[in-house]
Amino acid sequence: MTDTATNEATTTQLVDAYFDLWRETDEGARAEQVARVFAPDGRHVDPLADANGHDGLTAMMANVHAHYPGFAIQRTSGIDQHNDQLRFAWRLDAADGTPVVEGIDVAELTADGRLARVAGFWGDLPPQ
Repeated sequence: MTDTATNEATTTQLVDAYFDLWRETDEGARAEQVARVFAPDGRHVDPLADANGHDGLTAMMANVHAHYPGFAIQRTSGIDQHNDQLRFAWRLDAADGTPVVEGIDVAELTADGRLARVAGFWGDLPPQ
């Protein structure tokens, strides 16, 4: 178990900042936000991407903006946290409001309260 510098309010601020950086369209501003939200060796992995470090994370998000210009992404659940682990649900819509994908992210925090890793899972769980 990692002793993190987060509590409910700071965890909410961190996750909200995580979604803000996804929405950021200016690449320079996005890079600055990535550095505030993610550890230097932070990682985000999902079915289409595996990005490592601030530069890799910034490039991955730029790729999403290139494929879905004007997209909207929002958190659709509360934040479940225990120890240094988080999970929350989200939805990404195209610029015209057409749903693209929903999912959950499971994240690990660093001791200083930034994101160490985020694993994105898309869609519903498979049937048993």
